[in-house]
Amino acid sequence: MTQAPQHLYTRQDDIARMEALILQLPDEAKVELKLTDGGSITGIVPVRPSVQVFRDAEGREGFNAVVRIDDGTRPEVAHYLWLDRIASVTALGSA
Repeated sequence: MTQAPQHLYTRQDDIARMEALILQLPDEAKVELKLTDGGSITGIVPVRPSVQVFRDAEGREGFNAVVRIDDGTRPEVAHYLWLDRIASVTALGSA
């Protein structure tokens, strides 16, 4: 994913929330993600995401992270999601 995130975070509690989500997204985990917009995605996390530094259009720095989820029902589809779009993670086992 090459685009910039819609939201950047600098507050420690926001970064801690992302790090807590990352702990729930280990390599090869099968998960169901509930999204902040009410949707959900079920699939496999091929690689654990990590918090990264991004810049917005004005050059301000902040943090976000993106996770790849290989779709559970359509294996040829990969979803790339910004962590701030994830409301909750439910572990469903491992791949």
